[in-house]
Formats: sequence, C-alpha cells, structure tokens
Amino acid sequence: MKVVNQSVELILGLAKTQAMLTRRFDRGLGGLGLTEFTILHHLSVAIDEKMRRIDLADKVGLTASGVTRLLLPMEKIGLVKSGKSEGDARARYVAIAPGGKRKLSEAIERMELLVDELLLGEKSTKIEKITTFISELGRRAR
Repeated sequence: MKVVNQSVELILGLAKTQAMLTRRFDRGLGGLGLTEFTILHHLSVAIDEKMRRIDLADKVGLTASGVTRLLLPMEKIGLVKSGKSEGDARARYVAIAPGGKRKLSEAIERMELLVDELLLGEKSTKIEKITTFISELGRRAR
C-alpha cells in the first residue's frame, strides 16, 4: 500500500472532520441541519434578506440544483420563500421567511453552545489563522 503525503492526509482529515461536525451539528441545532442553518444564516445577512439561488449556492458551496433541492422542503415548512427576481425574469430569488428567522435565532443559541464546547477556549488568534487558511483553501478549490 502506498503511503500518502502530508498534504493528502490534511485533505482527508478535513473531509472526515467536516463529516463529523455536520453530524454533530445536525443533532444539536433543534431540528435544523447544518446546511439549512448555513442557508438561513446567509439569507439573514444578505441585503433585504434575500438572494438569487445561484448566489446562495456559491455561498454555501453547492450547485444551484443542490440548493434548489434543499430549498423545496424548507419552503414547504415556512423557513424560506421564493419569488422572481426584479432585475432578471429568468432568475429566482429566495428569502428568509418569518419562520426561518425564528428557527435561526433558536439555532444560533444552540450553535454558540456547541462551538464553545468544541473549541474549549482556544485562543482567538489561533482560530483566526485556521479560519483564514480554510477560507483560502476553499477559494482555491473553486
């Protein structure tokens, strides 16, 4: 069996950690999955709390069709609402609905508790360096 180099080990470790974090947050966010939480978060901080689906897909790192599949059940339960874009009749936007705002607010409290538990008081400079590295890695992966 061939031994992989340190860089490959890093990517494998990131993939495993991402899967483990997703499972942990899916269980702990009060009925929201981590991906749904991420979608609601990005909508909540967007201008007018709405975005084109393609822009939302870019923000969460999914394809446009992948985001659309996730949004359908979210719309059915009142977390988001969709409509046509004023500037482009072909484009559809998605906005956070009042039910999504409530659910996100509850989930943020849970998220903060889970994050505090996981980070165990790590120094902010260390977290900032890791965040910068992961963000740069994500930009390169596009």
